[in-house]
Amino acid sequence: MIIGSRFPAAAAARRITANLEWTCSRCRAQRLDKPISSRAPILRNYATARPQSAAPRSRTRRRTVILASAGGALGAGVLAFGDDIKTTYEASERSLRVASTLFICVNDYRTTLNQRETIQDPEESDRVLKACHLRCAVRTLRVLEKNGGIFIKLGQHLSAMNYLLPTEWTTTFIPLQDKCPISSFESIEEMFRRDTGEELWDYFSDFSPQPIGAASLAQVHLATIKETGQKVAVKVQHPGLQQWAPLDMKLTKFTFSTVKRFFPEYDLEWLSSEIESSLPLELDFQCEAQNALRTKAHFSHIPQLPLVIPDVIWAKKRILVMACEAGHRLDDLEYIDSNGIDRDEVSATLAHIFNEMIFGEGAPLHCDPHGGNIAIRKNDSGRRGANFDIILYDHGLYRDIPEDLRRSYAKMWLAIIDGDMERMKKYVVEVSGIDEDKFPLFASAITGRDFSIVASSITKPREASEQKTMSTALQEGLIVDLVKMLGQVPRIILLILKTNDLTRSLDESLHTTLGPARQFLILARYCMRTVFLEQLEDIRQRGSLCWPPNALRLLTAWLGYVRVEVKLEAFELWLSVKRVLGYRNMIEIGGMATPAV
Repeated sequence: MIIGSRFPAAAAARRITANLEWTCSRCRAQRLDKPISSRAPILRNYATARPQSAAPRSRTRRRTVILASAGGALGAGVLAFGDDIKTTYEASERSLRVASTLFICVNDYRTTLNQRETIQDPEESDRVLKACHLRCAVRTLRVLEKNGGIFIKLGQHLSAMNYLLPTEWTTTFIPLQDKCPISSFESIEEMFRRDTGEELWDYFSDFSPQPIGAASLAQVHLATIKETGQKVAVKVQHPGLQQWAPLDMKLTKFTFSTVKRFFPEYDLEWLSSEIESSLPLELDFQCEAQNALRTKAHFSHIPQLPLVIPDVIWAKKRILVMACEAGHRLDDLEYIDSNGIDRDEVSATLAHIFNEMIFGEGAPLHCDPHGGNIAIRKNDSGRRGANFDIILYDHGLYRDIPEDLRRSYAKMWLAIIDGDMERMKKYVVEVSGIDEDKFPLFASAITGRDFSIVASSITKPREASEQKTMSTALQEGLIVDLVKMLGQVPRIILLILKTNDLTRSLDESLHTTLGPARQFLILARYCMRTVFLEQLEDIRQRGSLCWPPNALRLLTAWLGYVRVEVKLEAFELWLSVKRVLGYRNMIEIGGMATPAV
């Protein structure tokens, strides 16, 4: 889920960080006397300024609180599954892994942050903190792998949160992206029998025992329907998930609430709340089937977009049978290039698809478009002039954006593209509900760009110096403000942020040759369409469209929309001419791999 993006410039970071709320006035005074670069960027030790005589007693009391919390988590597991000895033992083991690792990591951070207060050399101080990050990340990784299921999914989300977590955490969790559990064929057969009342072989004439893909919540098998002979993909939930999901969600909530208790400025409870609300939906494949049908119906009215949603044959809560639509990952550049597929066109198609999901009237929004949920395949049918299809899988996590929020969001983006700061501030507050002083931070988070770029021209190509500036801002303590801000914005905005970040990541993986200008023109087109439809609705409420004042308003609104549409079409025409000239040039020079345009 999550969410995210980047940060404002270092100067903005220093201004915002100077206003942080500390646990006590003495801490705050001591902190602000030091250079910003010497402050720990995350998990601040809020008690280091207490008198030394009180420290042993305070540490003992905090240790007691942690151990009591751990005992509570363990007890909850035992009581929840007390009817069966084996299940009770496994529940206790899962709970103990989480609680004990949490205790060790909290203690490690507190010790490390206390130690850093005595280190004069900034480089040595950073090295000590990074070593602590790595130790705790490795410990946590072991727990996530052993507990599996929901914990694997949580780790996958955290690995993508490089805007919020230290590099040592995100890189340590990367293996979880491809290290998902595989349930045995026997357990799948048993689950099929229990959920349908029939044997697997009563329905399928062929069912591959080995899955073609596995994720944290489910795995997919190829099969053949006995009655029709149709080749299908069968998505089956890992059988053990249903048993452990309630406990695992409580353990996740316990973990983040404990982190907040000991490091108040690092409040991630909003993340556990989002998991708690979205996970039951993702575990219900009948809900996923409905989402897939809605999405397919919506895009059936836009046939020029080369989007494929696999047909749903039937669905149970833990079993989903779909038409088999195979393709290659979007980051398989060798496949894309060898089949003559234009990466820039793939990028533009993704922009059209996800902008339609965000701004389309009644469109559902896919909130988990990571690399494993999107595929590409060669198709010469010529839809929108493309020679490929984009296949969209995994429709478990969807949201509907309220109409008023969608309209404000469109106006916000138009203000960003135009560089209009006053309109930007107005609509950022409307969209996110944050205070105006957090406006630079939110603007950077939503765009993934340094605020100095947002304030000047968002269409500028990204440079290495911009990334360095944002990294510096993160290291200087801006992360605390970002965590606080994300806890304040509506959940739907968190999911839009997540979708933005994932689609941006997909686009970057394509290594396209064009700058961001085309992407923003496509975005502006959908935003202007949204604004135009709102203006049209307002004009109709004033009376007949033929009434001269209304006709003038309609003409003005239409010209605003057409202006953006013409710009985009002109840009697309220019690209088409470039491709034709480039192709001819390659022929003339003997078929060289790169066109000299």
